[in-house]
Amino acid sequence: MTDTIDIIDHLVGVTPDSKAEGLRARRPITREHAQKSWLALFEPADVSQVSLAERFAVATFVALLHGQTDIADFYAGKLASLDNGTTLLSTVKGLAELNGANGPYGHYPAGPLSSENKDGPALNITPADRDVLGEKLAAALYHAHLLVFRPREASPAALQALLSAGWSTTGIVTLSQLVSFLAFQIRVVAGLKTLAAA
Repeated sequence: MTDTIDIIDHLVGVTPDSKAEGLRARRPITREHAQKSWLALFEPADVSQVSLAERFAVATFVALLHGQTDIADFYAGKLASLDNGTTLLSTVKGLAELNGANGPYGHYPAGPLSSENKDGPALNITPADRDVLGEKLAAALYHAHLLVFRPREASPAALQALLSAGWSTTGIVTLSQLVSFLAFQIRVVAGLKTLAAA
């Protein structure tokens, strides 16, 4: 489906000759590269470093943290179609619901930006949820929550936590790209819907 149907068009609900289609047609190179990015992240040739279940679980979680239930539902459907996906999905949705917040927040290193420090919660994963997710996916969700709400606290220690949970360096790069792409995709979809409705 996704190699012939543009994923952002799908999420926006673009139809031929619609206002949204006209808006998208103005940026053909952006449109092409956004689709290529989606394919690289969610229909990759190699899933040895980051499984499809991990990709769709993180995507669902990030979309829910951003309050984008329509986009979350799309990724949730992909996750639910995989082995053990419905079990993972239930846990991911529960964690997103319990750990939603208003961000960004966090603490800068000591210096001139410290006056902008703002407290906020870190992701809390119970032992029962950790048993469902496994250490690797639990660490990925914790990292995704960090990148969404507390990016100013990204640090070598945060990356080491992923390595300690079984993530490879390549997997960490892919995970971080995925979270960044979701933030981009969510904003593009929201913006196009707003402009198309104006």
